[in-house]
Amino acid sequence: MTRTTQSTLHIEGMSCASCVGRVEKALSGLDGVTDVSVNLASENARIAVDSPVRLKEAATALTELGYPARTARTTLNIASMSCASCVGRVDKALAEVPGVLSVTVNLASETAVVDYLEGAVTPAELVSAATDSGYPAEIAQADASQTRVERKAEEADHLRRNVILAAALALPVFVLEMGSHLIPGFHMVIEASIGTQTSWVIQFLLATIVLFGPGRQFFAKGVPALLRGAPDMNSLVAVGTGSAWTYSVVATFVPQLLPEGVRAVYFEAAAVIVVLILIGRWLEAGAKGRTGAAIQALLGLQVRTARRMQDGKATEVDVDALLVGDTILVRPGERIPVDGEVLDGSSNVDESMITGEPVPVAKSAGSTVTGGTVNGTGSLTFQAARVGSDTTLAQIIRMVEDAQGAKLPIQGLVDRVTLWFVPAVMAMAALTVGVWLAVGPDPALTFALVAGVSVLIIACPCAMGLATPTSIMVGTGRAAELGVLFRKGDALQELSHVDIIALDKTGTVTQGQPTLTDVRVVEGGDRDTVLGLIAAVEEQSEHPIAEAIARGARSEGILIPAATGFRSITGYGVAATVAQQDVLVGADRFMHRENIDISALVDAEQDLAARGRTALYAAVDGKLAAVIAVSDPVKPTSRAAIAALRDRGLKVAMITGDKQETAEAISRETGIDHVIAGVLPDGKVGALDDLRRGGRKIAFVGDGINDAPALAHADVGIAIGTGTDVAIEAADVVLMSGDLGGVVNAVEVSKRTMSNIRQNLVWAFGYNVALIPIAAGALYPFYGVLLSPVFAAGAMALSSVSVLTNALRLRRMSAASIEHPGTPAPAAQTRAQPAE
Repeated sequence: MTRTTQSTLHIEGMSCASCVGRVEKALSGLDGVTDVSVNLASENARIAVDSPVRLKEAATALTELGYPARTARTTLNIASMSCASCVGRVDKALAEVPGVLSVTVNLASETAVVDYLEGAVTPAELVSAATDSGYPAEIAQADASQTRVERKAEEADHLRRNVILAAALALPVFVLEMGSHLIPGFHMVIEASIGTQTSWVIQFLLATIVLFGPGRQFFAKGVPALLRGAPDMNSLVAVGTGSAWTYSVVATFVPQLLPEGVRAVYFEAAAVIVVLILIGRWLEAGAKGRTGAAIQALLGLQVRTARRMQDGKATEVDVDALLVGDTILVRPGERIPVDGEVLDGSSNVDESMITGEPVPVAKSAGSTVTGGTVNGTGSLTFQAARVGSDTTLAQIIRMVEDAQGAKLPIQGLVDRVTLWFVPAVMAMAALTVGVWLAVGPDPALTFALVAGVSVLIIACPCAMGLATPTSIMVGTGRAAELGVLFRKGDALQELSHVDIIALDKTGTVTQGQPTLTDVRVVEGGDRDTVLGLIAAVEEQSEHPIAEAIARGARSEGILIPAATGFRSITGYGVAATVAQQDVLVGADRFMHRENIDISALVDAEQDLAARGRTALYAAVDGKLAAVIAVSDPVKPTSRAAIAALRDRGLKVAMITGDKQETAEAISRETGIDHVIAGVLPDGKVGALDDLRRGGRKIAFVGDGINDAPALAHADVGIAIGTGTDVAIEAADVVLMSGDLGGVVNAVEVSKRTMSNIRQNLVWAFGYNVALIPIAAGALYPFYGVLLSPVFAAGAMALSSVSVLTNALRLRRMSAASIEHPGTPAPAAQTRAQPAE
């Protein structure tokens, strides 16, 4: 099977859904390019390629299509080059990095100038590639890489200047031609003063400047697209305004070509259409910039420079120049640049921007620190463990960008429609002109021109293309601010359809920090001796319960002997030899398997389980010795979060390996609807299938290695961010804190975002379905009303802005309030899962 790598390309020139369809079709048609997903709102394309050369081919194809991929240039200082062979090796190492377009290595200046595709590779990765080839590199000079928000702000400012210029020029044109509709007798004043012909010539001059000055972008992009047989939004505007302008030019300078009754000019329509559409583009650019505010906030957490310790001195270097193993100094109040482990010093670090937890975390030698977090009042010296794209913050940004660029299943219909939408509109406009010329009243040519231009101008594929991606961008961005990361974009849609939230118990519902509470020995047994034997076995295990037992024994000052021959029996328990005695510790099923009679302590075990404690049996040399219990406290917010989920119409289930009695106690405390108890680690997948019966959709929430299969098997897997890397990798959604309130936030974001998408799609499709026939003149036979192209332009401009404005409402979404548990939950339904 061919291995592929994911890359992102930033694309210029896309203005509507038809552009997206053409870019997607072109990229999908390339050999070795798969999993193509093009996003109009973020203006990028995500692709999977089977070799680095495919990215160059993709860039070439995009340029030929008229939608070039954005490129950047960086200069690297290269050390240790001594001959032409060195130059060749550096050149080869850099050229092989996916996304690099060209490399120029200069031995004399010891530099390398690299042109690369923005989004596909970063300067830090280029530094790493050169350094790994044996030639240490650092960034000498890079393009001022603008953020998307900065780019959109610059674009909006440019459009604002164009709008002011176009409006200033179009206003006299509008007054000269339409003044008589506002001021009685104005037309006669014009005729008596400068004359109609002079008025038309003035209008021609001003309108021409508007169309080919501020409005030049529509023709520069739209006409080539039309000639390629791939018309887009710009083509519609170019043809519409160009038609009105051309007709008016003929009427002004060669009127004899037109019947006398239809000699009229529409310069004001062409000019005002350009002004209104530019206004729409201006507002749209500003709104698009705000949709990426969450990513911008995350990027703002990244540190640009760091103090690297060299020979006992702190030297300020670019953060991209840091390598794993570097020693870094962080002073009070500064942001930590990369992930690492503290070597010296102590301080409290504010990690709220990563975890959402408001309380600063104490750090000292041996503690881990995360890039982007803020150091408190102390100084820290730490060793870099993860740098560049490997840091936690970089991974979070990548997750959010991936989710924002995702294409949801609901987008499929939009793609199919928008691919033929612009050609269909042009055909509709041609048909409209034909029908008016054939059966329209006099002056038929005038009516045909007005109706045809209105159809071209009013059609808005932009709104259709922006309906889904803008909502996704704003929704997933707001989710990130609430501590919810959607690793897979389609999880955003799937979570809104979930019927049941299934929870793992340990570390999810409970704190995952059990403590030893009870040790009950058989009659005649010595408590301290038995506890010492049990602790000796449990010390060999990494299970949280084992750690709790060993910690409890040590806290009581009990001597713990050495254990040998340790073995773990998954789902049952552990065993070892201690002081020449065979010691077994585990669940009742372990004792049954080993044919050990537990009747003497069954009542004690059931009493402990009924109080919500996890009870284990211990046997020594084949005979029952004790029952011990640990308690894992329920997280303070679990009950309120579960109540909030139930208030949203969701059923909540808990899957646990504990006994039924223990599970019932936890369910009573938290208000869980349904419990599946006695589940072996490999039985969680089967438990999910049981819950799924009847076509119900399941989300599973877990945090441990043994949760990974269930997270992958559920319709939506939600990992607690404080859990294991394995669990996070298997999940669709990651909660940055260990709070179940994050599940409520994830569900709320999903439902609100999908509702917003549906509103946008109804508006975008409804707008086009309703107004295109009106623009064509559907109301004229009944009411004598024909829509002016000027009003059509205003409606089209407002259509896209309406979609964007509606999507931006998601930014105001607040974190779910879970302070109040609500009404008491009914008693849980429980059943024991067979252990076999």
